[in-house]
Amino acid sequence: MSQFKLIEGIGHNFKAHRDLSVKFGDLTKITGDNEEGKSSVLEIPTWTLYGTDTFGGKMDPTPTNYKYDHVMAETLLEVDGKLLKFGRGIEKGKATYYINDVPSKASDFEEIVKSLIDKDLFLGLFNPLYFFSLHWEKQRELMLRYSTPPTQKEVFAEMSRASPDQKLKDIKLNPQAEKLDELVKKHTLPQLEEIHKKNKNDKDTAHKKAQGRTETLEEQFRQLPEVPEDIEAIKAEDAELVKQVRDIHAKIELADEPKRKQAVLEGTLENVRQQIAAAKTRYMKVHGEEIAEECSTCKRPFDEAAKQAAEASKEERKKPLRDEHDKLVARRKELEAELAAVELVDVSELWEQMRALEHRRDATAETIGWYNRRQSLQADLEKAQADEAATLASRNESIFILDAIKAYEAKAAELQAAKVQELFQTLTIRLFKEQKNGDIKPDFVIDRDGKTPTQFSLSESIRAGLEVRDVISEQSGWIAPCFIDNKESVTRYKAPRGQLITCQVIEGQPLNIESEELSHENHQ
Repeated sequence: MSQFKLIEGIGHNFKAHRDLSVKFGDLTKITGDNEEGKSSVLEIPTWTLYGTDTFGGKMDPTPTNYKYDHVMAETLLEVDGKLLKFGRGIEKGKATYYINDVPSKASDFEEIVKSLIDKDLFLGLFNPLYFFSLHWEKQRELMLRYSTPPTQKEVFAEMSRASPDQKLKDIKLNPQAEKLDELVKKHTLPQLEEIHKKNKNDKDTAHKKAQGRTETLEEQFRQLPEVPEDIEAIKAEDAELVKQVRDIHAKIELADEPKRKQAVLEGTLENVRQQIAAAKTRYMKVHGEEIAEECSTCKRPFDEAAKQAAEASKEERKKPLRDEHDKLVARRKELEAELAAVELVDVSELWEQMRALEHRRDATAETIGWYNRRQSLQADLEKAQADEAATLASRNESIFILDAIKAYEAKAAELQAAKVQELFQTLTIRLFKEQKNGDIKPDFVIDRDGKTPTQFSLSESIRAGLEVRDVISEQSGWIAPCFIDNKESVTRYKAPRGQLITCQVIEGQPLNIESEELSHENHQ
């Protein structure tokens, strides 16, 4: 345990005190009438160290009823056997600081004070009513600051306890504790809570979409026509029909060959006939030419030899034209003979057979098409159902983990509250509260016999404050001075750990300070 003692407090022009020196003992009694400055004595240590009153509030220590040159408060402390003297003053409107009578910077002063003891802890130990002046969150933080929370292993075990007398080694983790025990190897509980809150919300939305997808596919599947169970027989029949259609189509193709040949011959024959007509025209043109009687230039009549030569030339030009015509006529006769030899085949019956087969095949193909559609839709439906199930499983897993975390927090809160509660004798402490949705939220309520601190009388507040500060002293490992103001209001109380300073109003009496068993004498 660390020990913090007040050895001496000195005030110069400190409120009502022009010059005051107080030596504190293990028990220091301050008495006097109202307005005699009893409470100001208690403010010398707090203003020296922190510049505040005993409740941590700002305060102005300058006198209001007499003139002064400067203000000074000094406090001699003993911390774990080491003497330290601190001073704080106001000179010409400026703050001054001293450490062991040596002027110091504000930052150095505050750093050393802070290193000795936390401000809230000191004020909570020094003033029993300080704790009740704090916001509940600060009260809770100060109460738990030095309290060791239960370990995860403890909480998991207590979550799984089957009976109060069950031995720890016999406890088998329940599913929630077992799951969390596995997950906390990778993530902290707050991280798990964030992960699975997000996953639950995401999967809520995804599951609704997946349900809609599944319902749509189920409705589409119901609307499809039924197909025969022996689909393989239908497929075999369809394949045979396709083969028969192809065979007939091949026969029709063969049967169409003479027709195609006829068409080609007729086309060729027509072309040859046109060539014959053209050749005849060319021949007749030469054949109809007249032999001139005279020269077209000199107009001299041709003699018989010239006329014969002209006739011979004409005959010479007619001969190739006649040969060409004769050849074309011969080709025409060949084509006419070939065309006359073509025999056409009637394929109307084959077409009838093929159409009948195709009609039957339409039915089998339609059945197979519906079967394939059902198979495809069935696969889509099974995938949608699997996706929906996986989404739901992930969502339910997150809900399970979140519920497990709630159960963990509830049990941890219960264990921690019980651990803290064991330190109190007359007060009941509530550290957590359960929300309507089951969430465990931090809380802090002090109760005695159904009354909260706001309902306490002054004496009840003092006794409750002393109990709280002794618990904080025990938890923090600090023994520090404590004062009881308005002692006349409380006739019975448990003496606090550490130095005790009492202030009591005695009508008509001037300020009087008595110390017993002075601490500094024990170190001389």
